[in-house]
Parts: sequence; C-alpha cells; structure tokens
Amino acid sequence: MKGKWAEGIRPRNFAWVIKDRLGACERPGGYGANHRRVRRQEEIIWLRQNSVDLVVSLIGAPHNLHNYEELGLEYLHRPFPPADDPARAQLALYVELRDRLSAGRRIVVHRTEMGDTLTGLIAGYLVWTNLVPEQPRAVALTERIFERPLGPVARELVVSAGSLVGSA
Repeated sequence: MKGKWAEGIRPRNFAWVIKDRLGACERPGGYGANHRRVRRQEEIIWLRQNSVDLVVSLIGAPHNLHNYEELGLEYLHRPFPPADDPARAQLALYVELRDRLSAGRRIVVHRTEMGDTLTGLIAGYLVWTNLVPEQPRAVALTERIFERPLGPVARELVVSAGSLVGSA
C-alpha cells in the first residue's frame, strides 16, 4: 500500500468537464507569490496517479513545463491567447483536444488561474463539439462545474466558438 504522499494532491480548482476524459484546473503549484514547488510536484503526481495522459498548458511562458517531463507526464504548450489570430488558435486547440480525446486520451487543460479565458475556452469547446450546442446552456453548465460566473471574456470565447462550429 502506497503512502498518502505517493498519491499527490488534487490541483486547485480542478474539475472534470467531461467525466474522466477532459478536466481543467489552475496551474499546478499555484501562481504568483502563492506558487510552491513542492505543491506543484504533488499536484502533478496526483494527475499522473489519476491516469491523466496529457496536460495542455495555455500559459504564455514555458515556466515549469520540464516538471511534467521529469515526473513522466506528457504535456503540450499552447499559449492562449496568441499574439495573432485568437479565433484560429481557438479552433486549432479544439481540433487538437477533439482528436486526442477521440483517441482515448485523458486530458487536463490549465492556465495560470481558473479565470475567464480558461472557463470560456471550456464552455466554447462544449459548444463547438455540439456536446452542449446552445451557448447560454454551455455557459450555465460551465458556471456550475467551476462554481464561478463567466465574465465578458469567457462569453466572447463562447460566441467565437459558436461561429467556429462546423470548422475542421
């Protein structure tokens, strides 16, 4: 029997959006002055112990990505929003998530914090894939999952995702 430390700790604000398939959370280890190396390691261990196959980092800088590799967890770095064409980057992210989820991967997406950009991208993904085709319903569901309201940035991403439906 493994000790409790070997199981790691659940990342802050973690939730499964698609049960045991697609999750989201804030950056493992926290952000800013609250970031802790040991916590980051324990949260990555938790992800690995809970059969997460892939972490998608949407943070602009490549900080701490090497920690995923050191702990045997595959990662992708997909900064969002990019310097150019955010709608194109949004579509590319959705296509990549769809393809990897279709291949049976268990994915966790994160940004520095659980804010409007991350929640908006998640709600938009639900619209784009037609899992929740009605935008207001996708917003309400995402608000319930993450227990926080979606602000203007998130809602703009949901509208953008609606305009991308049928692409790729």
